[in-house]
Amino acid sequence: MSTVLPNVTMIAAVGRNGVIGDGLTMPWHLSEDLKFFKRTTMGHPMVMGRRTFDSMGALPGRRSIVITRQTGWSARGVEVAHSLPEALALVAGAEQVFVVGGGEVYRQAMAYAARLLVTEVDQSPDGSVTFPPIDPVDWVETARDEHPGFAWVTYERRG
Repeated sequence: MSTVLPNVTMIAAVGRNGVIGDGLTMPWHLSEDLKFFKRTTMGHPMVMGRRTFDSMGALPGRRSIVITRQTGWSARGVEVAHSLPEALALVAGAEQVFVVGGGEVYRQAMAYAARLLVTEVDQSPDGSVTFPPIDPVDWVETARDEHPGFAWVTYERRG
């Protein structure tokens, strides 16, 4: 059993069908949500899988920790970890850490996260990469900000 870390927040845009992408790209372009992502994560470390990094690169103003199984992999401007616990250990002293994808990293991080920031997108796109189910036994919705075509929803871990 993993330990919930109070500084770990998962942030994702998720379709009605749970899809977050196809393994290469996001299935939508919501400029308001991209601005939300930028202002929310700015100045904080971001933990992501290698394919997520490949799709967005290192973002300015944020420390990037990339999880990969590939020994010897490196990229300019990022730190490399070979597991989620190793990545979280690298950012243990941070006030706030954002887990930004992809699907497998989200599944593993669910056990560590104290908060979820989910953009619920009013679409059901095709795609093979999904966000893990949000179990109401573990999570409670604490805020919802509705917009045309999407909503920003905050979940806090129960207990």
